[in-house]
Amino acid sequence: MKVTELSFGMAFLLQIGIGISVNLFLFLFYSRTVTASGKVSPSDLILIHLAFSNAVILLSFGLPETLSAWGLRNFLSDGGCKILMYVYRVARGLSICSTCLLSVFQAVTISPGISRWARIKARLPGCVLPSCLLSWGLSLLVDLDAPFNITGPRNSSVIRIMLDLKYCSKVSESVETTLLIAVVFSLRDLFFLGLMSVASGYMVFVLHRHHRRVRHLHGPGRSSGKMPEVRAAKRVIALVTLYVLLYGRHSIMLSVILNQKEKSPLLTSSHLVFSIAFSSVSPLLMLHSDRRIRTIWKRESVGSRVNSS
Repeated sequence: MKVTELSFGMAFLLQIGIGISVNLFLFLFYSRTVTASGKVSPSDLILIHLAFSNAVILLSFGLPETLSAWGLRNFLSDGGCKILMYVYRVARGLSICSTCLLSVFQAVTISPGISRWARIKARLPGCVLPSCLLSWGLSLLVDLDAPFNITGPRNSSVIRIMLDLKYCSKVSESVETTLLIAVVFSLRDLFFLGLMSVASGYMVFVLHRHHRRVRHLHGPGRSSGKMPEVRAAKRVIALVTLYVLLYGRHSIMLSVILNQKEKSPLLTSSHLVFSIAFSSVSPLLMLHSDRRIRTIWKRESVGSRVNSS
């Protein structure tokens, strides 16, 4: 095995191990929080949805890529490739929908308490679950082309291979079909990216205005950044910024790869490694920014020191 393949294999393995572990922990933690409280918190429901989609992305795309990077080839049939890539594409759609929904929900939550926003705030919690279900329907429908454009490894010169994943291939029999699919995906992604960017920009504006208004009320030992809604808004802004940056990188690198006459193995492998970066990095961000989790860890740490003494 070459050094470069070994390096990419280690990178995939590291992302898979950390990402699945942390996403599973977050999924169980927020699920337990909802069960223990007896009521469904809209933000926790969205975070459960996001952790689930991230874990599925890592399993359906990251795990096969890890096996491929470590030298395994042709371990999936045509049917296995179709199912696996469809599951991955649906999970990716759920991830962008969940991130967008979280940013919109948090933007409305921290909005001023005027009458117009008050009516929206009152109705918003009841819209979260239908929105999650709608994102499922949208993703299942939009990504329905995957079973038709994904096959096992192909070397045929008749069918144009758009992207060779070693264990699966993305093929195209028609330029028009490829263009139509690309337009549909781009419109969906750009709509959600635009919406979450606007919501995040609005949150930055509200937080800045809030900070200026209350700055004179806080002493040297207190900051408005300690308020729960402010912490939550900053977490969401960080998540959206991470997603937008990684999506921009993904689009640029994919365009370069698809327009190359001879695909660069190094560039392709780098692109695939970064393709699951959001699913493995974002849960660490959520883990670090959730005060409830830090409180539990501190309590457990104090308890363990007391027991040991």
